[in-house]
Amino acid sequence: MKPTDDHYVLNGREWFASSTLHQNCEVLIVMGKADVEAPSHRRQSMMVVPIDTPGVTMVRNLPVFGYNDRKGHAEILFEDVEVPRSALLGGEGDGFAISQARLGPGRIHHCMRSIGMAERALELMVRRAAERVTFGEPLSARANIQDWIAEARIEIEMIRLLTLKTAWLMDTVGNQEARTEIAAIKAAAPRIALKVIDRAIQVHGAAGLTEDFPLAAYYAYQRVLRIADGPDEVHPRSIARAETCRDLTRQPWQT
Repeated sequence: MKPTDDHYVLNGREWFASSTLHQNCEVLIVMGKADVEAPSHRRQSMMVVPIDTPGVTMVRNLPVFGYNDRKGHAEILFEDVEVPRSALLGGEGDGFAISQARLGPGRIHHCMRSIGMAERALELMVRRAAERVTFGEPLSARANIQDWIAEARIEIEMIRLLTLKTAWLMDTVGNQEARTEIAAIKAAAPRIALKVIDRAIQVHGAAGLTEDFPLAAYYAYQRVLRIADGPDEVHPRSIARAETCRDLTRQPWQT
């Protein structure tokens, strides 16, 4: 993103641009480095770019685990794209702050979906375990299957309560003060949902791998979520940093 007197010139390539292949998509929100010499949190700027601007090329859709999201995950090429300064969102250097402001609410929405998918997977696992008979007994009579069902219920309730606490903190003290809890649920919810879904697939056998059940699609979505909006490894790092810096005489959200 190179600034000139009255516009910016964009060059680069974006991967996995969500929803950009939807038929109603007319504009892109592009974030890039406008000032590489500024402090790290002030280098990024955001701007609105019409999708039909000369130099913008929608290269291809990117399937994930063989699934095509109905809204698309596009690879986009920007070649000498001229955008007026009036297209800036906020001011120059505000891009990082804008992105951080939406990541908290965005992450909690992801976790809500994770809980919903885990609940549905558990429901399907219980039903299949009761119906499927092997060696003269339903799978639900097997001790290991009973353990899977019990563990799933315990772990789903754990992430549900942590998500509710996070939502309460976001409402009462704000996203910034709830950042540790936001990071915690983003790390925990997809992992637990994947574990539950994986065991539900196992109980279904080969049928769980097919489109006769939603489990394979759930698994693909949750595996992607361990990378989307910040990979798993980022969130524990930020939690550890917050824990080592906070005043141990105060509650975590009072740091």
